[in-house]
Amino acid sequence: MNENKKLKEILRISSEFSNIKDIDILLERVLTEARSSVNADAGTIYTKEGDLLHFSHAQNDTLQKRLPKGEKLLYRNFSILIDEYSIAGYVASTGETLNIPDVGKISNECPYTFDPEFDKKADYKTVSMLAVPLRFETEDIIGVLQIINARDGKGNIIPFSEDDALFIRHFASTASIAMKNAKMTRALLLRMIHMAELRDPKETGAHVNRVAAYSVEIYERWAVEKGVDREEIDSNRDLLRMAAMLHDVGKIAISDTILKKPAKLTEEEFEVMKTHTTLGADLFIDKQSRFDEIASTIALSHHENWNGTGYPLHPKEKDISIFGRIVAVADVYDALSCKRVYKEAWKEEDVLAEIRKMSGVKFDPEVVDAFFKSLDIIRSISEKYPDKT
Repeated sequence: MNENKKLKEILRISSEFSNIKDIDILLERVLTEARSSVNADAGTIYTKEGDLLHFSHAQNDTLQKRLPKGEKLLYRNFSILIDEYSIAGYVASTGETLNIPDVGKISNECPYTFDPEFDKKADYKTVSMLAVPLRFETEDIIGVLQIINARDGKGNIIPFSEDDALFIRHFASTASIAMKNAKMTRALLLRMIHMAELRDPKETGAHVNRVAAYSVEIYERWAVEKGVDREEIDSNRDLLRMAAMLHDVGKIAISDTILKKPAKLTEEEFEVMKTHTTLGADLFIDKQSRFDEIASTIALSHHENWNGTGYPLHPKEKDISIFGRIVAVADVYDALSCKRVYKEAWKEEDVLAEIRKMSGVKFDPEVVDAFFKSLDIIRSISEKYPDKT
């Protein structure tokens, strides 16, 4: 890639990244674009959390091709210390870029080593690796971008070139700016959630992150099977991820007498509780963007039922927003699966049986189908956002 093409590519990527507001959706895109720009088979992103690097996102073309169409790779959630003994830890602690032609031939003089555990379990072979720090200008490291196995035009694994390393360093600077902005957006949303959490202990950051992440996976599976255009899917995933976090934000306006009542609500109290849907939607009444529209419709419609027996407006079937239909399933799955002060967590088989039972009654059958096809990913998401104990 010549210098002119590199510049154009960086400008294109910068423009596209600036349009993505959710941090998780952005990290997926960062990894995709980084791999594509240097023709890498795989890659991972670690995000810094205190003194740890959290394994955040991963992609692998070789492993993905082994799966049935529509399935996604599953990765366990883990963290590593920021020290000089692992490749990612070394990059995060020193701020240096590592361009390793063959991880199996790292010199004994290097403080870091390559851990082959994942390769053994996945039947994969990591050879070349390029690891760069993610940082905003001169500020502290916010993460590490690690791309794996550069390929030539015939698909053979080759080392990353110095031009590749230079390009990815520029790429990482552009990505870091977008990441900083997206993290600020997530922090703002979580502050709004925390206000609701102070009123309603059920409305935790972990809960809303799970519901939002479940919703994105269900939506993508539903949309792909419906033949929705990829660009539209990606745009909706970004907005849905943020908007779904605010599905119950209207509860901030419900009195403590009702919101924190340890016993079953009376009929009159339940009628008041129902108003959290309209109150939440009203927060976005002065719509300035498509995000406002989606957040408003989710807040309003996530308690509507497929058969018209929900609230507050009683539409039926496809008259209910698709986003509301999706969040309804995600919210119920999470609520039943988790322990609360007023109930124990249900066994998973009971939760799944209930969702199947409510298909065509409370839930859109197509959304339920997409939920079950996404179940392995949904389980992994629940591990990523555990409730605080």
